Amino acid sequence: MLRYYFAIIIAMPAIIYYVIKIRSMMTHPDDFSEGYRYGVARNMVKITMWSSRIKAICKGTENLPEDGGYIMYPNHQGKFDALGIVHFHDKPCSIVMDLKRSKMVLTNEFVDVLDGIRINKDNLREQLKSMRKLAEEVQKGRRFILFPEGGYDHNGNELQEFLPGAFKAALWSRKPIVPVAIIDSYKAFDFNSLRKVTAQIRFLKPVTYEEYKDLSTKEIADLVKNKIREAIAQALGERGEKAMNA
Repeated sequence: MLRYYFAIIIAMPAIIYYVIKIRSMMTHPDDFSEGYRYGVARNMVKITMWSSRIKAICKGTENLPEDGGYIMYPNHQGKFDALGIVHFHDKPCSIVMDLKRSKMVLTNEFVDVLDGIRINKDNLREQLKSMRKLAEEVQKGRRFILFPEGGYDHNGNELQEFLPGAFKAALWSRKPIVPVAIIDSYKAFDFNSLRKVTAQIRFLKPVTYEEYKDLSTKEIADLVKNKIREAIAQALGERGEKAMNA
């Protein structure tokens, strides 16, 4: 948590600026285009990475669908995960987040400026309503990040259970699923260190509706999880080979 508090102190002027700016913007959200709001969010990410001493590398942006909506399903390691995806995802995208977590200062503004969707995990009816809304938004051409693991408590590079219910929105939308492998992002805020850390974001090949339409949500969850597991293993293997050849 040392890095987290260090970043807050270093970036405090920027935090105050963006909290005020976004709250002002959201009083008249229709006055600002999706592209403009997304640019504000990406600037917030850049400042966070700088103040937190986090570097990120990315592979697979060519796998992102050119047109239309889709849902990105990444593994979840920590607070940096969504920021890393937004940093490398050039076209506007948004996020699905737990209602309680989303209400933290700056996180709340980040979700607002991206026109994100909040899920009330304490109310099943509200959850289904949010997932229906997600499917409808994706059908309209929007792109979202949804973490199927639900949480990230000391996951490291190990995958936890992927919740089948997270994939209902994909089935309802009939749009592509984009698995995203996140590697080493847990190092950013899990350790009491200010050493520079490098996280990896890998966008994997999409799974089209034709490929998953006849599968159960449990089968879809396992399919996506296995693809991410293989990508993480490949990334760690490449790192090992590089270290041996150094």
